[in-house]
Amino acid sequence: QVQLVESGGGLVQPGGSLRLSCAASGSIFSVREMGWYRQAPGKQRELVAVIISGGTTNYADSLEGRFTNSRDNAKNTVYLQSNSLRPEETDVYYCDALVQIDDVGSTWHRWGQGTQVSVSS
Repeated sequence: QVQLVESGGGLVQPGGSLRLSCAASGSIFSVREMGWYRQAPGKQRELVAVIISGGTTNYADSLEGRFTNSRDNAKNTVYLQSNSLRPEETDVYYCDALVQIDDVGSTWHRWGQGTQVSVSS
């Protein structure tokens, strides 16, 4: 079993910042990919940022350099530093992880429970 626990969401004014955290725990041999997606009501879940194998981070084009996704490998934790937030970025943010659970390459994909980010004055 692999669990993801997110924290750090909340209400912030336009132009403000938030830092989201997501910690993976359980039967983890290694973390292949870990990052963030977001979803507004009635819309599809979309990529925000994900660190893939090798340490490269893929970001959504719409972020324009305002967000930074980082990872603490020792803690199996990712952090999303979100700056200059916009009202249209009010969404539920979901942590996403692809985890290797043994030494022969078996993997599990997991979503976190989601954390609400609201950008409003």
